[in-house]
Amino acid sequence: MKNILSSLKFKNFALLTLAGIINAFGITVFLSPVNLYDSGISGTSMLIDRITPDFITLSIMLLVLNIPLFVFGLKRQGAAFTIYAVFAVAVYSLSAWLITDVLPVDVTFASPLAGQDLLLCALFGGVISGVGSGLAIRAGGAMDGIEVMAVIFAKRIGITVGTFVMIYNVILYILCGVILQNWILPLYSIVTYFAALKTIDFIVEGIDRAKSAMIITTKPDEICEKLSEEFGTGTTRIECVGGYLKQEKTIIYFVINRFQISRLKDIVHGIDAAAYVTISEVADVFKNNNH
Repeated sequence: MKNILSSLKFKNFALLTLAGIINAFGITVFLSPVNLYDSGISGTSMLIDRITPDFITLSIMLLVLNIPLFVFGLKRQGAAFTIYAVFAVAVYSLSAWLITDVLPVDVTFASPLAGQDLLLCALFGGVISGVGSGLAIRAGGAMDGIEVMAVIFAKRIGITVGTFVMIYNVILYILCGVILQNWILPLYSIVTYFAALKTIDFIVEGIDRAKSAMIITTKPDEICEKLSEEFGTGTTRIECVGGYLKQEKTIIYFVINRFQISRLKDIVHGIDAAAYVTISEVADVFKNNNH
């Protein structure tokens, strides 16, 4: 237990607090007032809040549905993740309650900022809640228990985590349409879902992802020297043998940004016209500046 507590970081809790507040703002100010729905357990909680008596609120359902899922995933995800996730959902729930029931903000019939414009509410609600969810992931937690279930069960039933989450959300939006006898709101909720999804990608992986270049060449010395001189960074070399001609070659691994791709190709093919170059996206780049 002591080891677990020592691994928890104050800055993560601070970021999770911000994430919960942001997520609650997006949901309660843009989505709930016009009866749009978030994805996952958050969306499920919003639907239950809509069709049940007034004492069963969104804040209560967020805790009731999410926390058992996080606890269920404790063994797979680890204690630190579970603590962070439960904390994030608690802040989310508390913030949602403060906005809807305590603060002098009327979120009963329309969004205070976007009125009843469903497209604006769907887009801004999705983007803002996506920022909150993305920050929670960066801080080592999560804002929605359905993703934990996806990690646990997706592989067992032969699908990816993303497919599991998507299937859950499709079923959720179909239920919203059937129960409420209104298909316009679930369709706009799909806009919310994709806006949130792309925003989470931007927050977690960066708006401008780095690129990795793999260069297969017979002139590694000249290329490495020129790349280092041009871009001011090092390169990694891996010796290899061609599968067809059995010729000895070198793979040069190099990380760049998108603005450097054209110049890199010019440099490489200026030295070795036969060099084989592939460019791939890199989600994250970690380095130790002390070495």
